[in-house]
Amino acid sequence: MIKFTNISGSDEIGSNCYLLELDGTRVVLDSGMHPKKEGLAAMPNFDAIEENSLDAIFLSHSHLDHLGTIPVLQDKQPTAEVFMTPATAALSEVMLHNSVNVMMSKRLELGIVEYPFFTHKELDVLCESWRAKTCNEAFRVGYRQNILATFYDAGHILGSAGIQLETESGHTVFYTGDVQFEDQSMIPGADFPESGIDTLIMECTRGGAHRCEHYTRSSEMERFGHQIAKTLERGGAVLIPVFAIGKSQEMLYNLHQFKLNGVIPANTPVYFGGLSAKVTTLYDKFSTLTRRHDPEFKLKEEVETVPLPRKGRAPLVCSPGNIYVVSSGMMTEKTISNSIADQFLPYPSHSIFFVGYCDPDSPAGVLKDTPHGDNVKMRPNGQKVPRLCEIQSFDFSGHAPRESLVAYAKKLSPKRIILVHGDPDAIEWMQNRLHEELPDTEVVAPEQGVCYSFES
Repeated sequence: MIKFTNISGSDEIGSNCYLLELDGTRVVLDSGMHPKKEGLAAMPNFDAIEENSLDAIFLSHSHLDHLGTIPVLQDKQPTAEVFMTPATAALSEVMLHNSVNVMMSKRLELGIVEYPFFTHKELDVLCESWRAKTCNEAFRVGYRQNILATFYDAGHILGSAGIQLETESGHTVFYTGDVQFEDQSMIPGADFPESGIDTLIMECTRGGAHRCEHYTRSSEMERFGHQIAKTLERGGAVLIPVFAIGKSQEMLYNLHQFKLNGVIPANTPVYFGGLSAKVTTLYDKFSTLTRRHDPEFKLKEEVETVPLPRKGRAPLVCSPGNIYVVSSGMMTEKTISNSIADQFLPYPSHSIFFVGYCDPDSPAGVLKDTPHGDNVKMRPNGQKVPRLCEIQSFDFSGHAPRESLVAYAKKLSPKRIILVHGDPDAIEWMQNRLHEELPDTEVVAPEQGVCYSFES
Protein backbone atom coordinates (compact mmCIF):
# COMPACT_ATOMS: atom_id res chain seq x y z
CA MET A 1 0.00 0.00 0.00
CA ILE A 2 1.19 3.51 -0.93
CA LYS A 3 -0.13 6.67 0.70
CA PHE A 4 0.59 10.20 -0.57
CA THR A 5 -0.33 13.54 1.02
CA ASN A 6 0.59 16.97 -0.31
CA ILE A 7 1.26 19.02 2.83
CA SER A 8 2.77 22.03 1.05
CA GLY A 9 0.15 24.32 2.55
CA SER A 10 -0.95 25.96 -0.73
CA ASP A 11 -2.23 25.14 -4.20
CA GLU A 12 0.73 26.81 -5.91
CA ILE A 13 4.50 26.55 -6.04
CA GLY A 14 5.77 27.48 -2.58
CA SER A 15 6.48 25.50 0.58
CA ASN A 16 6.92 22.20 -1.25
CA CYS A 17 6.53 19.19 1.04
CA TYR A 18 5.10 15.72 0.42
CA LEU A 19 4.36 12.91 2.88
CA LEU A 20 4.78 9.43 1.44
CA GLU A 21 4.11 6.08 3.11
CA LEU A 22 5.50 2.92 1.50
CA ASP A 23 4.70 -0.42 3.09
CA GLY A 24 4.57 1.22 6.52
CA THR A 25 7.73 3.31 6.11
CA ARG A 26 6.98 7.05 6.30
CA VAL A 27 9.14 9.60 4.51
CA VAL A 28 8.88 13.26 3.56
CA LEU A 29 10.09 14.62 0.22
CA ASP A 30 11.40 18.20 0.62
CA SER A 31 10.41 20.78 3.21
CA GLY A 32 10.28 24.26 1.74
CA MET A 33 9.45 27.80 2.79
CA HIS A 34 6.90 29.75 0.73
CA PRO A 35 8.66 32.75 -0.87
CA LYS A 36 5.49 34.89 -1.01
CA LYS A 37 4.29 34.35 2.56
CA GLU A 38 5.64 35.30 5.97
CA GLY A 39 5.77 33.69 9.38
CA LEU A 40 3.93 30.47 10.07
CA ALA A 41 1.94 30.89 6.83
CA ALA A 42 5.15 30.20 4.90
CA MET A 43 5.46 26.71 6.38
CA PRO A 44 4.13 23.37 5.16
CA ASN A 45 1.29 21.85 7.18
CA PHE A 46 3.45 19.92 9.64
CA ASP A 47 0.38 19.28 11.81
CA ALA A 48 -0.52 16.56 9.30
CA ILE A 49 2.44 14.50 10.56
CA GLU A 50 2.45 13.00 14.03
CA GLU A 51 5.55 14.12 15.90
CA ASN A 52 8.46 11.70 15.79
CA SER A 53 6.68 9.42 13.29
CA LEU A 54 8.93 9.78 10.21
CA ASP A 55 11.59 7.30 9.14
CA ALA A 56 13.38 9.61 6.70
CA ILE A 57 13.43 13.05 5.09
CA PHE A 58 14.76 13.51 1.54
CA LEU A 59 15.91 16.82 0.09
CA SER A 60 15.96 17.10 -3.70
CA HIS A 61 17.94 20.36 -3.90
CA SER A 62 18.88 23.55 -2.08
CA HIS A 63 16.40 26.18 -3.28
CA LEU A 64 14.53 27.56 -0.29
CA ASP A 65 11.09 26.61 -1.59
CA HIS A 66 12.26 22.99 -1.10
CA LEU A 67 14.75 23.46 1.74
CA GLY A 68 13.71 26.38 3.94
CA THR A 69 11.90 24.56 6.76
CA ILE A 70 13.89 21.34 7.01
CA PRO A 71 15.38 22.42 10.38
CA VAL A 72 11.84 22.89 11.73
CA LEU A 73 10.82 19.45 10.46
CA GLN A 74 13.97 17.92 11.96
CA ASP A 75 13.08 19.42 15.32
CA LYS A 76 9.62 17.84 15.14
CA GLN A 77 10.99 14.52 13.81
CA PRO A 78 14.29 14.01 15.70
CA THR A 79 14.64 10.30 14.85
CA ALA A 80 14.17 10.76 11.10
CA GLU A 81 17.31 10.40 9.00
CA VAL A 82 17.89 13.27 6.55
CA PHE A 83 19.32 12.44 3.11
CA MET A 84 20.63 14.62 0.27
CA THR A 85 23.57 14.73 -2.14
CA PRO A 86 26.95 16.07 -0.89
CA ALA A 87 26.71 19.24 -3.00
CA THR A 88 23.16 19.89 -1.79
CA ALA A 89 24.32 19.52 1.81
CA ALA A 90 27.07 22.13 1.31
CA LEU A 91 24.76 24.57 -0.48
CA SER A 92 21.92 24.04 1.98
CA GLU A 93 24.07 25.00 4.95
CA VAL A 94 24.97 28.31 3.28
CA MET A 95 21.39 29.02 2.19
CA LEU A 96 19.87 28.24 5.60
CA HIS A 97 22.37 30.42 7.48
CA ASN A 98 21.50 33.24 5.09
CA SER A 99 17.81 32.53 5.73
CA VAL A 100 18.38 32.98 9.47
CA ASN A 101 19.81 36.45 8.77
CA VAL A 102 16.84 37.35 6.58
CA MET A 103 14.34 36.15 9.19
CA MET A 104 16.07 38.11 11.95
CA SER A 105 15.88 41.27 9.83
CA LYS A 106 12.18 40.69 9.15
CA ARG A 107 11.53 40.14 12.85
CA LEU A 108 12.89 43.62 13.54
CA GLU A 109 11.38 45.37 10.51
CA LEU A 110 7.99 43.64 10.27
CA GLY A 111 7.48 42.48 13.84
CA ILE A 112 7.12 38.78 12.90
CA VAL A 113 7.68 37.36 16.38
CA GLU A 114 7.99 33.71 15.29
CA TYR A 115 11.12 34.57 13.27
CA PRO A 116 13.69 33.15 13.14
CA PHE A 117 12.32 29.61 12.95
CA PHE A 118 15.79 28.40 14.00
CA THR A 119 19.07 29.98 15.04
CA HIS A 120 22.57 29.73 13.61
CA LYS A 121 23.63 27.62 16.59
CA GLU A 122 20.69 25.23 16.21
CA LEU A 123 21.35 24.96 12.49
CA ASP A 124 24.99 24.01 13.04
CA VAL A 125 23.88 21.10 15.23
CA LEU A 126 21.17 19.92 12.83
CA CYS A 127 23.47 20.00 9.79
CA GLU A 128 25.78 17.53 11.53
CA SER A 129 23.08 14.86 11.31
CA TRP A 130 22.55 15.12 7.54
CA ARG A 131 23.57 12.04 5.57
CA ALA A 132 25.08 12.78 2.15
CA LYS A 133 24.67 10.18 -0.60
CA THR A 134 26.08 10.47 -4.10
CA CYS A 135 23.96 9.99 -7.21
CA ASN A 136 23.45 6.39 -8.34
CA GLU A 137 24.43 5.07 -4.86
CA ALA A 138 21.73 2.71 -3.56
CA PHE A 139 21.11 2.73 0.21
CA ARG A 140 18.45 1.42 2.57
CA VAL A 141 16.19 3.56 4.76
CA GLY A 142 13.49 3.07 7.34
CA TYR A 143 13.32 1.44 10.74
CA ARG A 144 12.97 -1.94 9.03
CA GLN A 145 15.43 -1.00 6.24
CA ASN A 146 12.72 -2.09 3.79
CA ILE A 147 13.08 0.77 1.30
CA LEU A 148 15.93 0.99 -1.21
CA ALA A 149 16.69 4.60 -2.12
CA THR A 150 18.78 6.11 -4.93
CA PHE A 151 19.47 9.70 -6.01
CA TYR A 152 19.68 10.55 -9.74
CA ASP A 153 21.12 13.79 -11.14
CA ALA A 154 18.24 16.18 -12.00
CA GLY A 155 20.21 18.70 -14.12
CA HIS A 156 18.48 21.64 -12.35
CA ILE A 157 21.24 23.16 -10.20
CA LEU A 158 24.40 21.88 -8.52
CA GLY A 159 23.52 18.84 -6.40
CA SER A 160 19.89 18.59 -7.50
CA ALA A 161 18.52 15.06 -7.64
CA GLY A 162 15.46 12.99 -8.32
CA ILE A 163 14.71 10.37 -5.67
CA GLN A 164 13.87 6.72 -6.38
CA LEU A 165 12.32 4.59 -3.63
CA GLU A 166 11.76 0.86 -4.10
CA THR A 167 9.78 -1.39 -1.75
CA GLU A 168 10.60 -5.01 -0.94
CA SER A 169 7.60 -6.05 -3.03
CA GLY A 170 9.21 -4.36 -6.04
CA HIS A 171 7.04 -1.24 -6.40
CA THR A 172 9.19 1.73 -7.44
CA VAL A 173 8.33 5.38 -6.80
CA PHE A 174 10.29 8.19 -8.46
CA TYR A 175 10.11 11.85 -7.41
CA THR A 176 11.62 14.21 -9.98
CA GLY A 177 12.13 17.20 -7.73
CA ASP A 178 12.91 20.18 -9.98
CA VAL A 179 14.29 18.83 -13.25
CA GLN A 180 15.85 20.07 -16.48
CA PHE A 181 16.40 17.48 -19.21
CA GLU A 182 18.20 19.90 -21.53
CA ASP A 183 21.87 20.82 -21.10
CA GLN A 184 22.61 24.13 -19.44
CA SER A 185 25.84 26.06 -19.96
CA MET A 186 27.73 24.34 -17.14
CA ILE A 187 25.51 21.45 -16.08
CA PRO A 188 24.33 18.56 -18.31
CA GLY A 189 20.66 17.65 -18.47
CA ALA A 190 19.09 15.14 -16.07
CA ASP A 191 20.34 11.56 -15.89
CA PHE A 192 17.08 9.89 -14.82
CA PRO A 193 15.84 6.29 -14.93
CA GLU A 194 14.16 5.50 -18.25
CA SER A 195 12.18 2.43 -17.19
CA GLY A 196 10.98 0.45 -14.19
CA ILE A 197 8.98 3.22 -12.47
CA ASP A 198 5.51 2.37 -11.18
CA THR A 199 4.56 5.68 -9.54
CA LEU A 200 5.96 8.95 -10.88
CA ILE A 201 5.73 12.11 -8.72
CA MET A 202 6.48 14.85 -11.24
CA GLU A 203 7.00 18.59 -11.08
CA CYS A 204 4.87 20.80 -13.37
CA THR A 205 6.51 24.24 -13.03
CA ARG A 206 6.25 25.11 -16.74
CA GLY A 207 3.03 23.22 -17.41
CA GLY A 208 1.16 26.45 -18.08
CA ALA A 209 3.72 27.93 -20.49
CA HIS A 210 4.01 27.16 -24.20
CA ARG A 211 7.50 27.44 -25.67
CA CYS A 212 8.08 28.34 -29.31
CA GLU A 213 8.68 25.16 -31.32
CA HIS A 214 11.69 26.77 -33.02
CA TYR A 215 13.42 27.56 -29.71
CA THR A 216 17.00 26.41 -29.21
CA ARG A 217 19.21 27.30 -26.28
CA SER A 218 22.07 28.19 -28.63
CA SER A 219 19.97 30.69 -30.60
CA GLU A 220 18.68 32.20 -27.35
CA MET A 221 22.27 32.53 -26.13
CA GLU A 222 23.25 34.23 -29.36
CA ARG A 223 20.39 36.71 -28.97
CA PHE A 224 21.39 37.35 -25.35
CA GLY A 225 25.01 38.12 -26.26
CA HIS A 226 23.92 40.36 -29.13
CA GLN A 227 21.63 42.42 -26.89
CA ILE A 228 24.34 42.87 -24.25
CA ALA A 229 26.75 44.03 -26.95
CA LYS A 230 24.19 46.51 -28.33
CA THR A 231 23.67 48.01 -24.88
CA LEU A 232 27.39 48.44 -24.27
CA GLU A 233 27.92 49.92 -27.74
CA ARG A 234 25.37 52.67 -27.11
CA GLY A 235 27.06 53.59 -23.81
CA GLY A 236 24.65 51.81 -21.50
CA ALA A 237 24.99 49.39 -18.61
CA VAL A 238 23.38 45.97 -18.21
CA LEU A 239 21.58 44.60 -15.15
CA ILE A 240 21.02 40.83 -14.97
CA PRO A 241 18.96 39.95 -11.84
CA VAL A 242 19.78 36.41 -10.71
CA PHE A 243 19.15 33.83 -8.03
CA ALA A 244 22.19 32.97 -5.91
CA ILE A 245 22.21 29.29 -6.91
CA GLY A 246 22.32 28.27 -10.54
CA LYS A 247 21.55 31.40 -12.51
CA SER A 248 24.44 33.38 -11.00
CA GLN A 249 27.01 30.79 -12.00
CA GLU A 250 25.46 30.19 -15.43
CA MET A 251 25.52 33.92 -16.23
CA LEU A 252 29.14 34.33 -15.10
CA TYR A 253 30.13 31.44 -17.34
CA ASN A 254 28.15 32.84 -20.31
CA LEU A 255 29.66 36.32 -19.96
CA HIS A 256 33.13 34.76 -19.82
CA GLN A 257 32.42 32.92 -23.08
CA PHE A 258 31.10 36.12 -24.70
CA LYS A 259 34.38 37.83 -23.85
CA LEU A 260 36.51 34.93 -25.15
CA ASN A 261 34.54 34.84 -28.40
CA GLY A 262 34.64 38.60 -28.95
CA VAL A 263 30.89 39.10 -28.54
CA ILE A 264 31.51 41.77 -25.89
CA PRO A 265 34.75 43.62 -25.05
CA ALA A 266 37.12 41.55 -22.93
CA ASN A 267 37.67 44.44 -20.51
CA THR A 268 33.98 44.91 -19.67
CA PRO A 269 33.64 45.12 -15.85
CA VAL A 270 31.29 42.50 -14.37
CA TYR A 271 30.04 43.31 -10.88
CA PHE A 272 29.27 40.27 -8.74
CA GLY A 273 29.27 39.32 -5.06
CA GLY A 274 27.28 38.65 -1.89
CA LEU A 275 25.60 35.29 -1.36
CA SER A 276 26.12 34.42 -5.03
CA ALA A 277 29.89 34.59 -4.52
CA LYS A 278 29.73 32.11 -1.61
CA VAL A 279 27.69 29.73 -3.75
CA THR A 280 30.13 30.10 -6.64
CA THR A 281 32.95 28.90 -4.39
CA LEU A 282 30.96 25.70 -3.82
CA TYR A 283 30.32 25.31 -7.57
CA ASP A 284 34.10 25.28 -7.99
CA LYS A 285 34.64 22.94 -5.04
CA PHE A 286 32.31 20.32 -6.56
CA SER A 287 33.35 20.83 -10.19
CA THR A 288 35.07 17.43 -10.47
CA LEU A 289 32.67 15.66 -8.10
CA THR A 290 29.47 16.32 -10.06
CA ARG A 291 28.51 16.06 -13.73
CA ARG A 292 29.93 19.05 -15.67
CA HIS A 293 30.57 19.89 -19.28
CA ASP A 294 34.03 21.13 -18.28
CA PRO A 295 34.98 19.74 -14.85
CA GLU A 296 38.34 21.55 -14.82
CA PHE A 297 36.78 25.02 -15.29
CA LYS A 298 36.82 27.10 -12.09
CA LEU A 299 34.68 30.23 -12.09
CA LYS A 300 36.70 31.97 -9.38
CA GLU A 301 39.97 31.36 -11.24
CA GLU A 302 38.82 32.00 -14.81
CA VAL A 303 36.21 34.77 -14.53
CA GLU A 304 37.32 38.24 -13.49
CA THR A 305 34.67 40.14 -11.49
CA VAL A 306 34.41 43.37 -9.53
CA PRO A 307 33.24 42.80 -5.93
CA LEU A 308 30.05 44.48 -4.81
CA PRO A 309 30.19 46.82 -1.78
CA ARG A 310 29.57 45.05 1.52
CA LYS A 311 26.35 45.57 3.42
CA GLY A 312 26.43 48.80 5.38
CA ARG A 313 28.88 50.49 3.01
CA ALA A 314 27.95 53.30 0.63
CA PRO A 315 25.35 52.14 -1.95
CA LEU A 316 26.54 51.09 -5.39
CA VAL A 317 26.35 53.89 -7.96
CA CYS A 318 26.02 52.42 -11.45
CA SER A 319 28.19 53.53 -14.34
CA PRO A 320 27.85 53.11 -18.13
CA GLY A 321 29.75 50.22 -19.70
CA ASN A 322 29.33 47.86 -16.73
CA ILE A 323 27.46 44.58 -16.34
CA TYR A 324 25.80 43.85 -12.98
CA VAL A 325 25.05 40.18 -12.20
CA VAL A 326 23.32 40.59 -8.86
CA SER A 327 20.59 39.21 -6.62
CA SER A 328 17.77 39.01 -6.08
CA GLY A 329 16.19 37.44 -9.14
CA MET A 330 12.80 38.77 -8.01
CA MET A 331 14.26 42.24 -7.24
CA THR A 332 12.95 42.04 -3.69
CA GLU A 333 12.94 45.36 -1.84
CA LYS A 334 16.30 46.36 -0.29
CA THR A 335 18.28 44.00 -2.54
CA ILE A 336 21.04 45.18 -4.88
CA SER A 337 19.08 44.34 -8.04
CA ASN A 338 16.16 46.46 -6.79
CA SER A 339 18.46 49.40 -6.08
CA ILE A 340 20.21 49.18 -9.45
CA ALA A 341 16.92 48.87 -11.35
CA ASP A 342 15.76 52.05 -9.65
CA GLN A 343 18.84 53.81 -11.04
CA PHE A 344 18.36 52.32 -14.53
CA LEU A 345 14.67 53.14 -15.08
CA PRO A 346 14.86 56.68 -16.56
CA TYR A 347 17.78 56.00 -18.93
CA PRO A 348 17.08 54.62 -22.46
CA SER A 349 20.73 53.58 -22.85
CA HIS A 350 20.57 51.02 -19.99
CA SER A 351 19.12 47.50 -20.20
CA ILE A 352 17.61 45.05 -17.72
CA PHE A 353 17.72 41.45 -18.94
CA PHE A 354 15.64 38.82 -17.17
CA VAL A 355 17.04 35.29 -17.46
CA GLY A 356 14.77 33.36 -15.11
CA TYR A 357 11.34 33.16 -13.56
CA CYS A 358 9.74 36.31 -12.12
CA ASP A 359 6.72 36.03 -9.88
CA PRO A 360 4.09 38.39 -11.37
CA ASP A 361 3.56 40.03 -7.96
CA SER A 362 7.25 40.60 -7.27
CA PRO A 363 8.99 43.91 -8.12
CA ALA A 364 10.71 42.09 -11.01
CA GLY A 365 7.40 40.76 -12.30
CA VAL A 366 5.75 44.18 -12.10
CA LEU A 367 8.70 45.86 -13.85
CA LYS A 368 8.82 43.17 -16.53
CA ASP A 369 5.17 43.87 -17.41
CA THR A 370 5.47 47.67 -17.33
CA PRO A 371 5.15 49.13 -20.87
CA HIS A 372 7.88 51.46 -22.09
CA GLY A 373 7.24 55.00 -20.86
CA ASP A 374 4.77 54.07 -18.11
CA ASN A 375 5.52 55.04 -14.53
CA VAL A 376 6.67 52.38 -12.08
CA LYS A 377 8.23 52.28 -8.62
CA MET A 378 10.54 49.62 -7.25
CA ARG A 379 9.55 50.04 -3.58
CA PRO A 380 6.16 50.68 -1.95
CA ASN A 381 7.36 54.01 -0.53
CA GLY A 382 9.55 54.85 -3.53
CA GLN A 383 9.09 57.47 -6.23
CA LYS A 384 7.31 56.60 -9.46
CA VAL A 385 9.68 56.87 -12.42
CA PRO A 386 9.01 56.46 -16.16
CA ARG A 387 10.37 53.14 -17.44
CA LEU A 388 12.63 54.25 -20.28
CA CYS A 389 15.35 51.62 -20.00
CA GLU A 390 15.24 48.57 -22.26
CA ILE A 391 13.77 45.38 -20.81
CA GLN A 392 14.02 41.93 -22.38
CA SER A 393 13.50 38.35 -21.24
CA PHE A 394 15.50 35.27 -22.19
CA ASP A 395 14.57 31.63 -21.69
CA PHE A 396 17.39 29.96 -19.78
CA SER A 397 15.12 28.12 -17.40
CA GLY A 398 16.46 25.44 -15.09
CA HIS A 399 13.08 23.69 -15.35
CA ALA A 400 12.07 21.32 -18.13
CA PRO A 401 9.45 22.65 -20.57
CA ARG A 402 6.12 20.88 -20.41
CA GLU A 403 6.71 19.01 -23.65
CA SER A 404 9.83 17.40 -22.15
CA LEU A 405 7.94 16.42 -19.00
CA VAL A 406 5.23 14.74 -21.06
CA ALA A 407 7.85 12.97 -23.18
CA TYR A 408 9.55 11.63 -20.04
CA ALA A 409 6.25 10.40 -18.62
CA LYS A 410 5.46 8.64 -21.91
CA LYS A 411 8.88 6.98 -21.89
CA LEU A 412 8.27 5.60 -18.40
CA SER A 413 4.58 4.81 -18.96
CA PRO A 414 4.03 4.25 -15.21
CA LYS A 415 0.95 2.89 -13.48
CA ARG A 416 0.24 6.33 -12.03
CA ILE A 417 1.51 9.90 -12.14
CA ILE A 418 1.12 12.35 -9.25
CA LEU A 419 1.45 15.98 -10.35
CA VAL A 420 3.08 18.48 -7.97
CA HIS A 421 5.00 21.78 -7.93
CA GLY A 422 2.81 23.73 -10.31
CA ASP A 423 0.32 26.55 -10.27
CA PRO A 424 -3.30 25.45 -10.92
CA ASP A 425 -3.20 26.20 -14.67
CA ALA A 426 0.05 24.24 -15.05
CA ILE A 427 -1.32 21.22 -13.19
CA GLU A 428 -4.53 21.32 -15.22
CA TRP A 429 -2.70 21.41 -18.57
CA MET A 430 -0.38 18.56 -17.58
CA GLN A 431 -3.25 16.43 -16.28
CA ASN A 432 -5.31 16.87 -19.46
CA ARG A 433 -2.37 16.22 -21.75
CA LEU A 434 -1.24 13.12 -19.87
CA HIS A 435 -4.79 11.72 -19.90
CA GLU A 436 -4.65 11.99 -23.71
CA GLU A 437 -1.15 10.60 -24.14
CA LEU A 438 -1.33 7.85 -21.49
CA PRO A 439 -4.96 6.68 -21.26
CA ASP A 440 -4.02 3.59 -19.23
CA THR A 441 -2.10 5.61 -16.61
CA GLU A 442 -3.83 6.99 -13.53
CA VAL A 443 -3.07 10.73 -13.37
CA VAL A 444 -3.64 12.43 -10.01
CA ALA A 445 -3.62 16.14 -9.19
CA PRO A 446 -3.63 15.89 -5.37
CA GLU A 447 -5.63 18.33 -3.30
CA GLN A 448 -3.90 19.93 -0.33
CA GLY A 449 -4.02 17.85 2.84
CA VAL A 450 -5.90 14.89 1.28
CA CYS A 451 -4.37 11.46 1.86
CA TYR A 452 -4.46 9.32 -1.32
CA SER A 453 -4.12 5.55 -1.01
CA PHE A 454 -2.96 3.36 -3.88
CA GLU A 455 -2.41 -0.33 -4.33
CA SER A 456 1.26 -1.03 -4.96
